[in-house]
Amino acid sequence: MSEFEPSILCFACNWCSYAAADIAGTSRIHYPPNVRLLRVMCSGMVDAEYVMKALEAGFDGVMVAGCHIGDCHYISGNIKAQEMVTRLKKLLHILGLEDERLMLKWIATSEGPIFAETIKEYVEQLKKLGPSPFRKELVT
Repeated sequence: MSEFEPSILCFACNWCSYAAADIAGTSRIHYPPNVRLLRVMCSGMVDAEYVMKALEAGFDGVMVAGCHIGDCHYISGNIKAQEMVTRLKKLLHILGLEDERLMLKWIATSEGPIFAETIKEYVEQLKKLGPSPFRKELVT
């Protein structure tokens, strides 16, 4: 049997994290193909329901990536995202899921290498946790 490969959904802020992922790609910085990027205008617009639906759909991990605190194009969207992730991690624990299945990361536009390294580290972390209890054969 082949090694478990986790699937990750990343909600990436248009202004910083998504641009960092783009820079990683155009700079040919390799990172695992386990991540699916979903561009959002701001990490603050990611609703807890979106995260829960992603986990329910079988993603092994969800990452919310936004601008560094103080650099949000929408003033305080990243602070709103931080508060949502903090609340949601408590809920995941209550539901019996590991809170490590949800990650919050601040990544600036110029930090393409950091984006790639974050994905590598998250894949390794999720491999240690194993498949999500909601995992289906193929997440598309």
